[in-house]
Amino acid sequence: MSAVDGVQPVAHGHFLTLTIVGCAGSFPGPDSPASCYLVAAEHEGRRWQVLMDLGGGALGALQRHTDPMSLDAVLLSHLHPDHCLDLTGLHVMRSHHPDGAAHERLDVYAPSGAAERLGRAYGVEEPSDVQDSYRFHVLSDRRAFRVGPLSILPVAVRHPVEAFGFRVECGPVTLAYTGDTDSCEALGPLMHGADLVLADSAFVGGRDSARGVHLTGRRAAEAAVAAGGVGRLMLTHMPSWNDPEVCRAEAAEVWPGTVELARGNERIAL
Repeated sequence: MSAVDGVQPVAHGHFLTLTIVGCAGSFPGPDSPASCYLVAAEHEGRRWQVLMDLGGGALGALQRHTDPMSLDAVLLSHLHPDHCLDLTGLHVMRSHHPDGAAHERLDVYAPSGAAERLGRAYGVEEPSDVQDSYRFHVLSDRRAFRVGPLSILPVAVRHPVEAFGFRVECGPVTLAYTGDTDSCEALGPLMHGADLVLADSAFVGGRDSARGVHLTGRRAAEAAVAAGGVGRLMLTHMPSWNDPEVCRAEAAEVWPGTVELARGNERIAL
């Protein structure tokens, strides 16, 4: 049993679990916080836990699934608030917990400028240093690193700010997360052969004409098909003004299998 009652270890025969803590796009929705995905794996007698993003509202929901003080690392796809803002709340938890402050800084892998960005978000009259809680590592395109049993490859994608998708491998299992992106060549190596692709689907065809910001359901499916070898496609990051079934229908015109929709609190064993 993990630190939070009711959370079971990774099931026998599976290499990692993905818990969808938050999947609302651009801002928290009525049924889900903003972006936050908990990846966990058992290795050498202990549970390793890595977050991909920690957007607005996600820290509260995260506590249903694990003790946030037990995280091993946080990966930030980019520095928009719907992907990083709740690190300010986690800083409070790690600094002022009644059982004592965290003994070690938490590793945060993020685009350049993350320490300054979160210091501005945390401070009121002026930026406040959060580096007593976090050890920041600057992401580099296609430069892999490890957290316990997880091999993580950041892949630069197409968004108005510096942004990355993450390819997470554990044993024979691969999870791909696009973060926020529009169609780009980088989605091929990011997605290729992944058992599960979590794909941005914030835009809707015929409604959203801007390019270089987000995928539509159709463009997400096109990228997954073109990448080759993808097992499952799951659409995520849909704002509350989207009809998820419209996004699913767009993707289903291209994707040969079942198009899945991310839902808050869902736990998937891979």
